[in-house]
Amino acid sequence: MSDLQLEPLAALDETSARTLTRLMAPMLGIPLDPDWIETVVRNLTANAQVARLVLDFPLADELEPAAVFRL
Repeated sequence: MSDLQLEPLAALDETSARTLTRLMAPMLGIPLDPDWIETVVRNLTANAQVARLVLDFPLADELEPAAVFRL
């Protein structure tokens, strides 16, 4: 069992997602039409909610993430 303790990620609300979208798109060189910002924000928020479900699922440290198949 690991002694590493990680802080939980904060929920990504729409205001934070909107700010993140407006700041990161130009930094990444992604042209973003202003008409699409709200759609991107909704998708980013939905993806963050799904990620939260995955990250919150308890797994034992001994479990392997996937089976290994060798020939």
